[in-house]
Order: sequence, then structure tokens, then C-alpha cells
Amino acid sequence: MADLASDLAGDLAGRAVALSPDVPAIFDAPLAPHHRVIGRWAASRAQDASARTRFEARRHIEAVFDAAVREILDPIDIIDLRIAVLNSEADGPPAIAIICDSMGQLDLGWIETGDAPTAWRAAAYRALEQTLGRVLPVFSYQDLFDEMSMYYWEGEIDDEAARRSLIACHGADAVDLDGHMLPSQLNERRPGWMIAANAAPPSRLPAALRRKLADVRAAREVLGTLLPEAGAWHFDFEVASAYLPGIEECASLPPLTLVPFVPFARELDDVMRSGMEMGFTDIAGICPLPDVACIDDWFASLRLGAQFLLTVQNLIRFDPPKARSHPCPTIAPTSKRAAAVSS
Repeated sequence: MADLASDLAGDLAGRAVALSPDVPAIFDAPLAPHHRVIGRWAASRAQDASARTRFEARRHIEAVFDAAVREILDPIDIIDLRIAVLNSEADGPPAIAIICDSMGQLDLGWIETGDAPTAWRAAAYRALEQTLGRVLPVFSYQDLFDEMSMYYWEGEIDDEAARRSLIACHGADAVDLDGHMLPSQLNERRPGWMIAANAAPPSRLPAALRRKLADVRAAREVLGTLLPEAGAWHFDFEVASAYLPGIEECASLPPLTLVPFVPFARELDDVMRSGMEMGFTDIAGICPLPDVACIDDWFASLRLGAQFLLTVQNLIRFDPPKARSHPCPTIAPTSKRAAAVSS
């Protein structure tokens, strides 16, 4: 999506900043719609009411907006986010989009590579699976499984039905299916910390980890108080299509995943190949700006989402205490291969 966005967007803030291509810096061209709307917001915050040329006004508008966004997003470093202000092709109002520039697996820190008990790691991973999709374009193991199921087993999810599908639809040899992967084999490759049944209840977690998980869920609940169609972190495909023609050609899966590349590198490569070739739908949220009053609301919701991401960042960066004084529940059995990976 990034290359699609560049045609219509003025990237006013984020990890990368550029002037809008439809407002030449060389000429004193009229202000574009997004500069006019955001300019009224910037003027309401200005201490200095001195007159400016249109060139100076564009620079000032971009600087004020950029500083306000960076103040909110700069503390977040587990993910690269960029703000793009888009102009409508149909003479509609401009819109602000949050673009996810990160691709591949989210760094899970101690959850994936630490030596804390599997039950603690599973509790943390489950919290991310249940909450992170509220603000980021991210897919989980279930999404990966569903994609693999459609591609290899015609949507079947159990081994016997998958075998029938391989024979009937893919010409597999009914006598020798050893070269074909089955659903149970995919599931068995999950390390123990990816399995929800392994998650320890809050009462069996150390207090510091309980607080981190409670912070994540509380911040997610605050985001839930926003109207579904309002705010910086809401994504509507039809709205996005009005500002980004060609988005329907992008891959259906988002660019970010909670599935670890070890041990799912081959499967992730399969399902993400179309995104690498055609572009990902990498928008975390898009919000039209019919009037200047919407901008303060947009910033308020941007801050709520950023606060949620900071709780996620704190959880991922957490250094769990030693487990000796915190007995853990029995772990659900996994295959020998999965057990080896989880260790």
C-alpha cells in the first residue's frame, strides 16, 4: 500500500516525512484541501499570528502537525507507524491514515525467546492475540491456519477430511500421502506458548506480570469506548477505497503477524507471497476530516491507541521474575517436535 498512498498523500508525520507531491514547493501554489483543513487547526494553536506566504504556511502547517504526531508516536518503537494525509479523488474531504510500515513477525521478546515458564508466556501471547488487532493490521495463527486450509485442503480442518480433499482435488495418491501436510501436523508445530490452553490464570502469575497484562486489557477497553466508525484506528475498506484506488488489488492478509517464523517460515512465506508481489493492506486506520473540529477528536483517539501500544511494548519488554515461588499449571501435551521448539 505504501506506493499507492504516495500518489495521493501528503506524508505530514511519522517515521518518514515528505511534502505532498500535488503542492509544489517551488511555486506559490494554492493550499491543497488537506493543508487548508489542518491549517485551520494549526492556526487555533498558534501563538504567533503573523502573516505568511503560502509557501511559509505549508511549511508551518506541516511542522505543527508533525510535532503533535511525533509527541504521541515517538515513544513506540516496537512498530513503525507513519501518518499520511490523503486527498479524495471524488472531491470529498481529506482523510488521515495511519500506515504500518513494519512487515513480517512482530518481535515478541521474552514471550518467544525467554526462559520463563511456558504458562506465563502463553498468558502473555494470548493477551496479544486477543487485543492487538484493535489497532494494528496483524494476523494470528488461526488466520494462517485458515489460509493454509483453503489452499491445501479446500477449507477442511481435520485430517480425514483433508486426506479426502487431497485425493479428490489435488490428485494425491490415496496409498501414499506422506509427502502431504495435514492439519494436525501444522498444529503440532506450535510451541507450547502459542497454545491458549497452556495460559496460566491470573492467580498463578507473578504480580508484576499480572499488572502488565491488566494494563494491556484496560487500555484496550478504553479504546472500545470509541464509536466504531470514529477515531484514528478505525479501518473501513470502502472508505479507504475512496482515497486509495487500487487497494482492492492488494493482498487480503495484513503485513504484520504474531506467528513466529520459527517454526512456520515456509507457511508464512506461502501466505505472504501475494502481499510481497501485490502490496499489503497496511492501513491501521483511516479517518475522513469533514471539518477542523474532527482533528482534535482524531488526536485524542490517536493518543488512546498509542497508550495501548505502549502497554503492549511494556509487556513485550518485560523481564519476568524467576519462577521458583510461582507454581504453574500443567501444560497441555504437544508433540515431541513442538515440545523441542518451545524449550
